[in-house]
Amino acid sequence: MAGRIRDDDIAEVREKARIDDVVSGYVTLKRAGGGSLKGLCPFHDEKTPSFNVNPARQFFHCFGCGEGGDVISFLMKVDGLTFTESVERLAEKFGVQLRREDGDDQPARPRGPSRGRLIEAHKVAQEFYAEQLGGPDAVVARQFLHERGFDQAAAEMFGVGFAPRDGEALVRHLRGRRFTDEEQVAAGLAALGRSAYDRFRGRLVWPIREANGDTIGFGARRIFDDDRIEAKYLNTSETAIYKKSQVLYGIDLARTAMKDSQQAVVVEGYTDVMACHLAGVTTAVASCGTAFGQDHARVLRRFLGDHGSSGGEVIFTFDGDSAGQKAAMKVLESDQVFASQTYVAVAPEGMDPCDLRLREGDEAVRELVAKRQPLYRFALGNILARYDLDRADGRVDALRDAAGLVASIRDRTKVDSFSRELAHMVGMDVDEVRAEVRRAASRPPRTDDRRTSRVPEAAPAEPARPALPSLSDPRFLIEREMLKLVIQHPAGVGRTTAHVTTDDFTHPTFQGVWAAVTAAGGPAGAGDDPGWAARVRAAATDPAVIAAVTELGVEPVRGTSDPTPTFAVAYVYRLQELTTSRRIADVKARLQRTNPVEQALDYNRMFGELVVLEQHRRRLREGAVGQPGGQS
Repeated sequence: MAGRIRDDDIAEVREKARIDDVVSGYVTLKRAGGGSLKGLCPFHDEKTPSFNVNPARQFFHCFGCGEGGDVISFLMKVDGLTFTESVERLAEKFGVQLRREDGDDQPARPRGPSRGRLIEAHKVAQEFYAEQLGGPDAVVARQFLHERGFDQAAAEMFGVGFAPRDGEALVRHLRGRRFTDEEQVAAGLAALGRSAYDRFRGRLVWPIREANGDTIGFGARRIFDDDRIEAKYLNTSETAIYKKSQVLYGIDLARTAMKDSQQAVVVEGYTDVMACHLAGVTTAVASCGTAFGQDHARVLRRFLGDHGSSGGEVIFTFDGDSAGQKAAMKVLESDQVFASQTYVAVAPEGMDPCDLRLREGDEAVRELVAKRQPLYRFALGNILARYDLDRADGRVDALRDAAGLVASIRDRTKVDSFSRELAHMVGMDVDEVRAEVRRAASRPPRTDDRRTSRVPEAAPAEPARPALPSLSDPRFLIEREMLKLVIQHPAGVGRTTAHVTTDDFTHPTFQGVWAAVTAAGGPAGAGDDPGWAARVRAAATDPAVIAAVTELGVEPVRGTSDPTPTFAVAYVYRLQELTTSRRIADVKARLQRTNPVEQALDYNRMFGELVVLEQHRRRLREGAVGQPGGQS
C-alpha cells in the first residue's frame, strides 16, 4: 500500500486548485464586494445567499449553517469524499503529480489511463446507451420499463439506456470519439478477446454515479431470453475509478435529501431506487452487485453527517420472507458501523418497493418507509420464532438468546422498554427478564455467536456541553473585527498587536483563534504571505476554531478595505480598553468585600491598583478616539 501523500504536493494542490473554480461547479457565485463571491449554500436550504468564497485566501464560509474550510474540505463535504480522495481528484483536475512518502517518486495511482479519461469515456458511453434506448432494437427494453411503471421521463431522470446486441457497437462509437481499446478496457466498458468487444450487450443499463454526478460504472439487466449470460444482472468490474464496495446507486440524487432529512433508505435494486424517488422517498440508494457492507455504511455516514449523534435514521427495506429476514439479521451483525438509529421497513407479501408502487401507488411506498420498525425489534421476532414458547425450557432458551440482543442496544434509555416488550413476547416476569439482560450485558461476547458478537456494548453518554454564544454577538464585536484584521491583513497590522494576549478575548472560540495566530508566528512575521490564513487554520485543532478562522477570513472588515497600521492600532486600544474595564470591575468587587479598617493594607493596595487601572483605561480610550475601532 502506498504511503501518505507528501505535504509539499498537498500544498501544491491547495495552491493550484482555485477554490472559486471548484465551487462554481456546484454553486452559482456572484461578486459580493471586498474580493469575495457569494451564492446559495450547497449544504443547507436557503433563499438569501449566505455562502461566501474568498479566492484570495482560498476559503469558503457559510454564515447560515457555519460550514467552512478550504478547497479540499469543500470537496470532502460536498461530495462525501475522504481527504485523500479529494486531494487526488483535485490533483487530477489541476495537473499536480502526487508522490508518496514511502517512495521518492512513487506515483499516486497505478499506471494506465488517467481518471479524467475514464470519466469522460463513461460520460460518452452513458449518452450513447441513452440514445439507443429510443431505437427500434430497444423495444423489449422500453417494454420492461413500462411494465414496471417507468415512462420516458423517468428513464431520462435516471439516465437509463440500452446496450445494443451488436457486440462492438459501443467499442466502435468510443473509437470514433478517440478512445483507445486500452482505455475502454481499463474503464470496464469493453473486454478483450481476439479484439475488443462490448462488456454489456443486449441489456438495459443504469449508470452508476458518484455523488458529484460523474458516471463511473454501469449495472446491466438481462431482458432477452436468449441472453447467453445466465446472471440476471452484470455490473462493471473493479476499475481504477469503480469499487463496488464503496459505491451506492442513487447517491447523486439522494445526497442532499439525506443531509437535510438525516435519513437514508437502503433498497435492494435499481428499479427500487427509481420507484422510491418517483414516489417521493428521495433518500433511497442501493448497493451495486454486492451485499451492503461496512464500506457502504461509511459512505452513508459521511452524507448523514453521522458522527455519534443518534438523530439520523438508516432504513433498510426487506421482503417479509425468510430471505428478507436473513438479510436483516446480516445487517444487524454490522450495525455497529452506524451511530444512527437503524430501522427495517418490511414490504407486505414479499413485494419490493418497485412492485409495491406498481400495485398500490406512490402513497404505499411512502407509507412503507413511514411504518418502519427498529431493527432490534424486528430481530427479536426472528430470534423468538426459533423457539417453542409453549414449553418452559423453550422460553428460558429464547430469553437467554434474546437477552444479549437487548443488552447490546446503544440507547440505554430503550433497554428497559425492550426488556418489558421481551417479557411480554416470551410470557415471563419482567423482573426475571431484566435480570437476564443485566447478566447478558456483563458477559463478554461469545465468539461462536455471530448474532451478538459483532454488536458493540453501549457507550456511556457524554455530558452535554454548554452552548457557546454566537460569534456575531455584539458583545464580541471588537474581538471579531480585531481578528479579521489579523487574518485578512497581517501586513497592515504588523507589530501593533505585540502586547495583545489571549486574555484580551472573552469568547472561547476567539481565544482559540488568537492561540492559533500566535502558534503560526503572529502577524508581525506574516507580511504579505498569501498562505498566512491557511497557516493559522492549520495551527488550530478545535473544529469550532477552524471554522471561525474561515469565517473571519471571508467576512469584510468594517469601515475599510485596505486598513493601515493606524487603523489597526485603534482596534488594539479598544480591545485592551475592554480588558482593562473587566479588570477594574474585578478590583471594585474585591474592594467592596474588603473592610477598610481591619484590612487597611489590602484595601489601600487595591485602591491604588484601581487608580492605576482607571488611568490606563483613559489613555487607551484617548488613543482610540476618532478611529473606527473607537466608534464601533
